[in-house]
Amino acid sequence: MKRGTSRDIRTANRYEVLRQIIAESPTSRQELAAATGLSLATVATLVGELLDLGMLTEVGFEDSAGGRPRGLVAVNAAGGALIGVDIAETYVRVELFDLALNVLARADEDMRPGESRPEQVVGHVAAAVGSVVAQAGVEGARVLGVGVSVPGQVDRDTGIAEYAPNWDWHDVPLLELLAEHIAYPLYLDNPLRACAVAELWFGAARGRGDAVVVNLGTGVGAGLALGGGLHRGVSNSAGEWGHTTLVLDGRPCHCGNHGCVETYVGAPGIMLNLRELSPGSALLHPEDQTATIDALASGVAAQDPVALEVVRATARYLGAGISDLVNLLNPEVVVLSSWVAAALGEPLLRDVREAVARHALRRPLAATEIVLSPIPTDPVCLGAATFALEGALQSVGQRPARRTAPARSRTAPPA
Repeated sequence: MKRGTSRDIRTANRYEVLRQIIAESPTSRQELAAATGLSLATVATLVGELLDLGMLTEVGFEDSAGGRPRGLVAVNAAGGALIGVDIAETYVRVELFDLALNVLARADEDMRPGESRPEQVVGHVAAAVGSVVAQAGVEGARVLGVGVSVPGQVDRDTGIAEYAPNWDWHDVPLLELLAEHIAYPLYLDNPLRACAVAELWFGAARGRGDAVVVNLGTGVGAGLALGGGLHRGVSNSAGEWGHTTLVLDGRPCHCGNHGCVETYVGAPGIMLNLRELSPGSALLHPEDQTATIDALASGVAAQDPVALEVVRATARYLGAGISDLVNLLNPEVVVLSSWVAAALGEPLLRDVREAVARHALRRPLAATEIVLSPIPTDPVCLGAATFALEGALQSVGQRPARRTAPARSRTAPPA
């Protein structure tokens, strides 16, 4: 069994203290101790380290009716910059944040069908990262790191995208390729973890011990927060719920199996639901997932019967899958996240709640709230930025980890 070292524990505590300050700034050391469960002495030491790093600043004293006034600390938003990268099947989105995790700049790169070779994806990421740094006008030294989210299974320690079924990627050394064009420390994970972290910090899972964040996009998965922390599994593969079987001998999936959840509730699966219900529908844009989902959303708003039935059918599949998560994990909240959930919104949520109620056991369902993500920006970019923040905190007092390589070109994307 892999055991946490004292350095790991210290990093986790430092991360938790900063997370709490970002959420409740300004705050006192006493309030931090109460919120985190750490001793006042430990909190005082960690706050001192973060002040020395320029991540925090002293902001005066708390009003007191008597006794010694409590000093307040707040995030020093200008003390650094973080970059979050959302690599999806149809786009690359990059956002640059200050240390309070406010978005300062954003860049999008569309990826056309067939444009998914690793070097092409790296080119889009490098171009977008260069764009947000230029837009924000930040000095390179202020960028603490770049968190990169890529679909599929990843090895965080080696920076390898082990398996991305929608692109047929196998063991792609993604961070090594990116480091040839990006000068900042790089940290890799996938959108399931990114969305879960974003909800834990700022969204519907904040303050919840057990939460499931259902990521609905081209691909589908479930980010898991169990016992108050992110659950990764023994090989960082937890949450591949999109590749659990929903229909025996059902639709073929990119992963090689049949009947996976993703094939019925991911964007391509929803397009197939529409095609099966109404093959000639004007709502269907065969080569454009986003346009099709947007058309369905507009159709539902206009009470178009085809759009309404497609969303209901999708919700029936989704509700059956979510009921399995409710029965298995007994979470406090299930959050519907990512762009498909955001586009279909309340009508999808309403139908999903009805479907889950038909399938889930009564006792776990009674303890579970099902909601849409309240995060107004891209939750994947936000979560990826927190990976960079975690990495920066981990590197305090030690030599930087192997996250970068000598760059052949630091300014231009690969040809």
